[in-house]
Amino acid sequence: MNKINSNIFKLAMSKYATGVTIVTINNKEKYLGKTVNSFAALSLKPPLILFSLDKKSSSLNIFKKSSFIGINILSKNQNKLSNYFSLKNSLWKNTPFTLSKNNVPLIKNCVANIDCKKIKLINQGDHIIFICKVNAVKIDEKKKSLIYLNSEYI
Repeated sequence: MNKINSNIFKLAMSKYATGVTIVTINNKEKYLGKTVNSFAALSLKPPLILFSLDKKSSSLNIFKKSSFIGINILSKNQNKLSNYFSLKNSLWKNTPFTLSKNNVPLIKNCVANIDCKKIKLINQGDHIIFICKVNAVKIDEKKKSLIYLNSEYI
């Protein structure tokens, strides 16, 4: 076993395959998105999800103030979107989307889109964990998920 440090921990976590999501919000008609792979289902009854954002994230405070959040599970051909929304202060630009009933931007051509209401924030380590109740889901059964493994898309 290796003694733990940030680099060893990151390397170990890179061995765990994850899907890739972009979390989205509508902040006074200004749409924001952030690439996140720290996403998981939390509960079936009620349907809850969780994701986390780094405390150093440029848009953390805006996300914390938002009541409604979109979760966009990316499809295999959306790695450029993932890279783009991982940048600091990435503007929305020409990303195709629709608005949910709660006016949350949901990115088109995803495997799934989830419209959520934020219900709790947890301050833990160097991240803030968002717990959200799922309001509605849209699924495209024909698309395959974008997967991240060993620090690259597969």
